[in-house]
Amino acid sequence: MPSTPPPRIQLDSNLKRWFARNLGLWKSRRVYFFADGETLLVEMMLRVQAFDSPLDGDAAYRFTWWPEKEFDFFERKPQYPRTGSMEAVLCGHQLQRSSGYLQESAAEQSSAASQIRQVDEHELIFTSHYGDWTILEHIRLVDQDRYRSRSIYSWRHGALEIAENHHELHLEPAGELLQS
Repeated sequence: MPSTPPPRIQLDSNLKRWFARNLGLWKSRRVYFFADGETLLVEMMLRVQAFDSPLDGDAAYRFTWWPEKEFDFFERKPQYPRTGSMEAVLCGHQLQRSSGYLQESAAEQSSAASQIRQVDEHELIFTSHYGDWTILEHIRLVDQDRYRSRSIYSWRHGALEIAENHHELHLEPAGELLQS
């Protein structure tokens, strides 16, 4: 019986390479559409850093964010923190996060895992479940990684609560690796 050739694309190594393409500083222009009909804008800065040698998993990252232009987003939605930091570990086709994005208080902070599907070399889809939330996030790298497009849909108790569109500009390349 003839053996079948190995697949051309090794998704796990592609996932690690895809994450490496996202390292550095990003300016994120965001539009949030809430279930109550409210639409809000905010411009955030997002730094993505890699650890030199992860203690667990295939690779480890730190995501840090802060506002550049708040408009009135945080006045209208004070339950969401202006700044934050999260660590994540890539384990095969799963991203283990130190916290979920929509956990509004310290009491709700807990780890969250995302299942990852790779669309092609430029786009990943993350599906996450934590607390009362189910989140579907599409992230696509565009124009030789100078831009990212993110579409995020968040359901709470099975009802769509938030739809987001993010247009992101890559401002700085990856910096030094973080010490584990």
